[in-house]
Amino acid sequence: MTVPNFITIFRFLLVPVVILALLSDDKEWALVCFVVAGVSDGVDGFIARHFNQRSTLGAYLDPMADKLLLVSVFVVLGFMGELPLWLVVMAVSRDALIVCAVLLSTIMGNPVTVKPLFVSKANTAAQIVLAIVVLAELAFAESFGPTRFLLVWLCAVLTVGSAAAYLVQWLRHMGRDEQAGH
Repeated sequence: MTVPNFITIFRFLLVPVVILALLSDDKEWALVCFVVAGVSDGVDGFIARHFNQRSTLGAYLDPMADKLLLVSVFVVLGFMGELPLWLVVMAVSRDALIVCAVLLSTIMGNPVTVKPLFVSKANTAAQIVLAIVVLAELAFAESFGPTRFLLVWLCAVLTVGSAAAYLVQWLRHMGRDEQAGH
């Protein structure tokens, strides 16, 4: 266990805190905890890279913690009517399809290594910014004008682009296995 792994576990523990804060109408606390989780993500990455504390466990835990937080916040904001349900379904479906593709390829004896693509990193960044904007609007009872609307559409485009890019990558990987006669 490395220091970054403990920080990542802390981020896992923040997920129910953020969700309970949202459901308890404590928007300020939800925003603070979400931002703390985001900062902790940067801190654990910095420590892992600069102090040679990378680990196999951390390579799995870190993206899991990020996805759990984002998916949970998106789902709750969707049910609260703060995000369009179609965007929530789109974002959650993309993540579920990626997990299913990885599991299927592993079950078929042709495990695929998923490396984050640029479009996927951009998608995650846009989702984080959208979540922060929505949480900040709720916490401060302010509107940031068309920012939320624009971010919703940016997330939609990036989600579709990211899903398509991963699908192409996965199909090529699985096709190579078929050509090799497995």
